Amino acid sequence: MRSITGGGLKSGLPPGSLIHVGIASEEEAQLTVIKFNPDSLHMMDLVKPFNLESCIEGDTVSWINFCGIHDIATVAALGERLSIHPLVLEDIVNTRQRPKVEIYEGYIYIVLKMLSYDRVEARLDSEQVSLIMGPGYVVTFQERPGDVFDPVRQRLRAGRGRIRGSGPDYLTYALMDVIVDNYFIALEAIEDQIEGIEDELFSKPSSRLVATIHNLKRVMIVLRKAVWPLREILLGLERGESDVIKTSTVPYFRDVYDHSIQVIDTVESLRDVLSGYLDIYLTSVSNRMNEIMKVLTIMATIFIPLTFIAGIYGMNFDFMPELKWPWAYPALWGVMLVIGGGMIWIFRRKKWL
Repeated sequence: MRSITGGGLKSGLPPGSLIHVGIASEEEAQLTVIKFNPDSLHMMDLVKPFNLESCIEGDTVSWINFCGIHDIATVAALGERLSIHPLVLEDIVNTRQRPKVEIYEGYIYIVLKMLSYDRVEARLDSEQVSLIMGPGYVVTFQERPGDVFDPVRQRLRAGRGRIRGSGPDYLTYALMDVIVDNYFIALEAIEDQIEGIEDELFSKPSSRLVATIHNLKRVMIVLRKAVWPLREILLGLERGESDVIKTSTVPYFRDVYDHSIQVIDTVESLRDVLSGYLDIYLTSVSNRMNEIMKVLTIMATIFIPLTFIAGIYGMNFDFMPELKWPWAYPALWGVMLVIGGGMIWIFRRKKWL
């Protein structure tokens, strides 16, 4: 059992080998347990060594939240306590999983991406969250402390709605719903930044703007990878193929499915908008270059006949008739000015200037 930043050491190991694949961390793992029923709520912050026997007992629903999957010893202990398949545990400690759902006998394993957008750094933070839903319990595995589950915790404390009187399937719906709702918050922040780009794009396009557009396109790629598999996950849960999910909870998963479709549509729309902005910028730069080249070409065209005249009278022949004329020099300037002015008038008439 080791904690590494890459999956290279997994090569050649037997299936089910627990090796942390992700960002190495020295933070202490945290285990919190919320046990509830319609009449009571009990919250516990366990400290190492964790008393796992107190996590699931009685006729309550237990929500076990474990932060710090780099502590694979505790992950293995939780898996043994809940009879979780070794391949599931292997996926939990591998943070490079694609969002998915797997239905096992007696429990369901779900992988999601929890996203948050940093407006200041213009960076999308992604964290893998694994959920295991079984009879009487829900276990969430996170990479690090801090999440988007506070609204669910507040609803549990307040006892509002049906969350306290429902089973683990409804709690799973509530957790997935708040994760998907947070996608909308991230998308709103990205949309605000895109609107600022639009204003700057038409007023003062710059190379810095291109870097911002490319950064946002990378952000949208990460978002798309996180939200696109949600359809398959929620369709699988909506079918109710597991006894863990009650028929009465299926419509709620269908509602999250509808939200995920909205997120996917918004992501695709924003990707198209960014691609359009990049095309507009490139077109704007091309048009600006064309305007510059047009001015330079017109200037060169005007000076061609003037250079021709100056070249003729710059030849060192002794017998050139105009060289001895008193008004030859000002006359030559007059001819040049007439030629240059006439060409400018022609260019303006043809709307080339």
